[in-house]
Amino acid sequence: MLTIQLSATPKGNGYQATVTFPDGVSMSSDETYSTVGEALAAAAMKLLDMPDRLARLDRAAE
Repeated sequence: MLTIQLSATPKGNGYQATVTFPDGVSMSSDETYSTVGEALAAAAMKLLDMPDRLARLDRAAE
């Protein structure tokens, strides 16, 4: 099973969104968000904006 981690870490006066892929590559937002929930939602949206990477995950899982 492949695992993608969405996380929120404190940055400045808010939280930074991060998406971490099974191969260890992670992508963090430049923006900060007021709440953990907003940061996690932003990370999820970032993931949805990468259909090519999601397609590669499907092929890797086969």
